[in-house]
Amino acid sequence: MTSTPDDAAVSAWVALARAYRLAFATFEARLKAENLPPMAWYDALWELEKAGEAGLRPFELEQAMLFEQYNLSRLVERLARAGLVERCPCPEDRRGQVLSITAEGKATRARMWRVYGAALAETIGGRLDDGELRLLADLLRKLG
Repeated sequence: MTSTPDDAAVSAWVALARAYRLAFATFEARLKAENLPPMAWYDALWELEKAGEAGLRPFELEQAMLFEQYNLSRLVERLARAGLVERCPCPEDRRGQVLSITAEGKATRARMWRVYGAALAETIGGRLDDGELRLLADLLRKLG
């Protein structure tokens, strides 16, 4: 059975996609202007920091990330080379690994947040009042 979305659904999708594209491009540009890593790095570091000392297995990190990451192994390699993430053998599966954020990773994530957070406040928070923000979050949670 094939169904066609109505005009309201198409309009909502177009607005959502455009808003995401604009916000994400703004975040990336602001980070780049400050010589900071891209959003994928922030996303991975944030999830690893939230995980605490236990860290995350690579597949857990991939599932937790907000932004699509097509090649997590390359991202993890870059983060490890930069000293922001540490790989340790997984105690339950010697072939696997656990990823943990380093002190430098936490400091980098905090520097990134100052730029990203300000851009988020301006791009999203500066355009909607608190009630609208709560309503938007509620509506979007229904989709996710």
